[in-house]
Amino acid sequence: MTGPTPDERPLSKKLLWFAGLWVAGVLTVGVVAYGLRLILF
Repeated sequence: MTGPTPDERPLSKKLLWFAGLWVAGVLTVGVVAYGLRLILF
């Protein structure tokens, strides 16, 4: 049992979750904007 390793894992998981949600949000906004552009124009 080492000290720093248990603390690093939750941080990396949080960063991965944040990055994943951010990318998913950007992709969703991009797809919606592209769809609206195709429908409206």
